[in-house]
Amino acid sequence: MALSWSHSVLYVKDAGQMVDFYTDVLGFEVTDRGPLGAAEGPEIVFMSQDPDEHHQIAMITTRKDESASNSVNHFAFRIPSFEELRTLMAKLEPLDAIKVAPISHGNTLSIYFNDPEGNGLEVFWDTPWHVAQPQGKPWDPSLSDDALLNWVQENFQAESTFGPRDEYYDARRAAAE
Repeated sequence: MALSWSHSVLYVKDAGQMVDFYTDVLGFEVTDRGPLGAAEGPEIVFMSQDPDEHHQIAMITTRKDESASNSVNHFAFRIPSFEELRTLMAKLEPLDAIKVAPISHGNTLSIYFNDPEGNGLEVFWDTPWHVAQPQGKPWDPSLSDDALLNWVQENFQAESTFGPRDEYYDARRAAAE
């Protein structure tokens, strides 16, 4: 059986604030919304960035507690270019209560942050390399793209598993055949 990831559903308190964050900051589109079950049921909001997926995230307005979520560490999203990662960082920077932590795993340049209700998020760009995990070192967003890629290579190349990303995935695909 081969599973393919489809979506996640979050319990939220303030659907308006959360929908604004996920649409305005992260670029999701509301694809549907309405009461869950009976007409008086809690609202569910469906959102997606993928035109081939009805929803990648849904939110149900049934969250009761004020504390940050404690049953999921974070949700991670791949971004196609490092420029887009920088753009997202600039959008997050002025938002109160959103804390951004840039971390490199060697195979990614990631930013970790929270949404308005404290759910953990990671948005990352793949580097050209693979390195066994777990790894994690803070990176400096003020570095140029070239300087940052050099920094990643210098900081992770001593690992015995460090190598070209394509070779790692080619070997995995070959082993699966």
